Amino acid sequence: MSENEFRSLQGCFLTAADHLRDPNFYRSVVLMLEHSPEGAMGLVINRPSATSIGKALGDSENINDAGAPVFVGGPVEPTSLFILHNCARLAAYDREVSPGIFLAGSERSFETVVRTPLHEPGQQRFRLISGYAGWGPQQLEGEIARGDWHRIPADSSLILEDNPYGIWEVCRRRLRRLHRLLETDVRNPEWN
Repeated sequence: MSENEFRSLQGCFLTAADHLRDPNFYRSVVLMLEHSPEGAMGLVINRPSATSIGKALGDSENINDAGAPVFVGGPVEPTSLFILHNCARLAAYDREVSPGIFLAGSERSFETVVRTPLHEPGQQRFRLISGYAGWGPQQLEGEIARGDWHRIPADSSLILEDNPYGIWEVCRRRLRRLHRLLETDVRNPEWN
């Protein structure tokens, strides 16, 4: 594929194929943050760890959602921390990666999201994510060509979903709906 034909997957979901058994990506959904001819980077959004945010940051008293899990964003640089959040007032400081979802880009954003007392709990939400998924030049394209990943439009409502364990199934159902020829409930068997 020439550089002129390159189509970036930034802002999309990559959904792991059924046959992908790599333990880092089994049944995972990756929000793509960067994708260029030089490589790609994304965050797995549906893999909570056993470590709480309070434990990871060493302070559970002054932290929002201290008991919530840290998510495993991928196997690359597992000590690097990322925050995805829905705090629109930080939009000037952070990059919008999906409509209404921002990637914290500064220490100020990090502190605001994690430590500022919430006036209306439940409205401001975030995910603390450790590590990321990364691909070198043409590596991701090769995996997609092999059928390891399927692309679907990112859905902001799934990124901060309360139950991350069902996100892969939701994405797989959406993928099947996008690519089917006939309705699932076909009343006339001759149409099959």
